[in-house]
Formats: sequence, structure tokens, C-alpha cells
Amino acid sequence: MEKQPHDLPKDPHSGGSNRPLPPRGFPVSEFEHRLSRAQRLMNEQGIAALLLTTEPEIRYFSGFLTQFWQSPTRPWFMVVPFWGKPIAVIPEIGAATMAATWLDDIRTWPSPAPEDDGISLLAWTLLEVAGHTGRVGLPIGPETHLRMPLADFEMLRTKIAGIELVDATSIIQSLRLIKSEAEIAKIAAMCDIASDVFDDLPHLITPGDAEEAVFRTFKIELLRRGADDVPYLVGGAGPGGYEDIISPPSHRPLQRGDVLMLDTGSVFDGYYCDFDRNFAIDRATDATCRAYETLYRATEAGLHAAHPGATCADIFASMWRELSTGSESGTTTGRLGHGLGMQLTEWPSLTPADQTVLQPGMVITLEPGLNIGSGRMMVHEENIVIRGDGAELLTRRAPAELPVIRA
Repeated sequence: MEKQPHDLPKDPHSGGSNRPLPPRGFPVSEFEHRLSRAQRLMNEQGIAALLLTTEPEIRYFSGFLTQFWQSPTRPWFMVVPFWGKPIAVIPEIGAATMAATWLDDIRTWPSPAPEDDGISLLAWTLLEVAGHTGRVGLPIGPETHLRMPLADFEMLRTKIAGIELVDATSIIQSLRLIKSEAEIAKIAAMCDIASDVFDDLPHLITPGDAEEAVFRTFKIELLRRGADDVPYLVGGAGPGGYEDIISPPSHRPLQRGDVLMLDTGSVFDGYYCDFDRNFAIDRATDATCRAYETLYRATEAGLHAAHPGATCADIFASMWRELSTGSESGTTTGRLGHGLGMQLTEWPSLTPADQTVLQPGMVITLEPGLNIGSGRMMVHEENIVIRGDGAELLTRRAPAELPVIRA
């Protein structure tokens, strides 16, 4: 006899949050604190300036929030000196927006200019701050990239030949690892919005709807409820599970016995949520329900293990034990969670090798996954913040039994 998941309530507003949205932006004191922490670390490492080229890092120190980063045409630079405020070295098209931040030293050039797209201006700025023989740090380690043409970077190195370029990945990671209460509030607000939409999804879709229609409905509802953007929405549906977790939606209609999963990285004021939910369509087999229960237990184990002093590897091990004792086919997932904030995925990773020690203010995801045979899988994800006494859920916890959507 098949074990049936519990039916969902028909109230389309059940479980909603009345928490007011946090104010947009940050007070100047937030950026002053970030800068002070950075300069303290720079001085400890003998670094005269940081060179930043990517959107999250430039926004972290300035509050410069724009979708213009979608265009690959223009490079953007920021120099963080060992004393004083950051210096923006940017295309003139961004001057007005940058001037609305707390920064006042904004140096511009008319871009695009392929022969010298801000490189001379940037070189002069670095020489002014670091001198001709100083040390300039830039992030070059894992989960970083250089957002400028390699030919331009080589031109820059020639122009500042006496300056030593050193790796500043550890500085950036340590700064962004711990979120302020204002940052946490933005992530929590987006988690609330997405949790409301997940709760109401069974009343917005029906068996027989095409996957692409379900995705579209979900995205529209997120925007209607207050999300600024939905840059990431993946998932899938299939009998008893799904084939992968990164595909765009298909034309396939939802069918009896399917498991539907939606995984969203939605944004409020520049900060992400990142979690998913699973739903059975009309019915679920015993095996499907057991897989869901295993994932739920694994997430519970991760929640209990996530406390200050534990490591990312500890959390991985606690979830892995639950996954490996289940009756399913196991998991081949490389990690079972990651950092979260201004980016959909941030450092660190919940892997057996990651010895990052949890500290209050860290925001991470718990994301156990299972292979359930026949090329099918199931995953589950929650977002948490580490507090002094353990983990605090930012998402609204998924139900303990697989929800079912009926016609």
C-alpha cells in the first residue's frame, strides 16, 4: 500500500510572513566598518592597496548596485588604499550612480576605449597609493576571477612594473564570510518572500501544467511578492524524481507520480536566497516518500551540527551519515551546501575537506542530495545563519512529509 504525502491546506495565504521589509541600502557606518576591517588586514599583510574588478567586491565597499554589469563591454575598477576611502576608477557612464554612494574620489574615462580602456588611469591611481615599489593585493584564488581583458592586465603590469602583485583572496573571503545584521536581514527578507510563494505554489499550479508554465508562474509570483529579480530558477520534474537540478524547464506537462522541484536564487536589494522545495503530483510511491524523509533527516542533522566552532566538514559528515544509512542509492554530490549572500554561491563549501570554522554571522545553505535509481535524484535545501547558540533558519522549514499537489 502506497504511503501518501499529506494534503496541503487550501488557504492561498497560509503560512505567510508579516515581517516588514528591511530598508534598502546601508548606512555609511556599514561601509566604514567594512573598510576598517579590510585596512586592518591589509596592514597586517603589508599590502598598500587592493585592486578589485568584480561586481560583488566593488559593491561590498561602495554600495554601487546596478544591472549594468550584465554588459561585458566596459571594465570597472576599485582601489582600496591602506588608509582613506576607496577610489572608484570607472567608465564615465557610471559616474552619477557611483556619486550617489558614500565614495567621493571617482575617476572616470570615456569607455569603451579599446586602445587604453582605463588602464593608464588605473595605473596612475595604483602608483599614487602604493608608490613604485609597494604591494598591491587582488583576489586570485578559488571562486574569484579577473574581470578585465587579459591583454589589458598585461598592459597594467607593464605600467606598474615595480609594484608587487600579491594574492588577497584570504582578505576578501574573511571580510565577506561574516555578514552584518543588516546583510542578514536582506537575505532573511528574500527567504520570507520565496517561502510564501513556495507555500502557495500548490494553489497556483495544477497537474497537467507544462513545466515552463510552472516556472513562469513561480517567477511572476516572486516578483509580485517583492523580489527585485529572479536571476536563478532551475528544477525539473519526473516520475519519482528528476534527472538533474540545473536544467531549464521543458514543455513536458506535470504527470501523476511526478516529483516537481523548483530551486530559486532570488534577490532583494542585492542579496540572494537559495533554496528549493519538492512536491509530489497527485501521488507518491513509498520509495519516493522514504527518499524525501531521508533528505529531511539529513537536513535536521546539518541543523544540529551547525554551531560556532564546528567546521564545514563536520556539517558535511553529519548529513552524509543520514544519507548513507538511507535505503536509497547514495549521493555523488561534491558538496552538501555553501556560503550565501551577495552571490548565489559563496565560499565556503560543505565538503569533507573544508575545515572552515563556523562563526556567528556566517550564512550558509544545507543541501543534501540523493540518487534514487533509474537516473533519478532528489535534493533539499535550506538557508541558515550561524548564531552564538547554533543555527537559525532563514527559510521557512519545509514540511516533514512530501507535500502533494492534487488536481
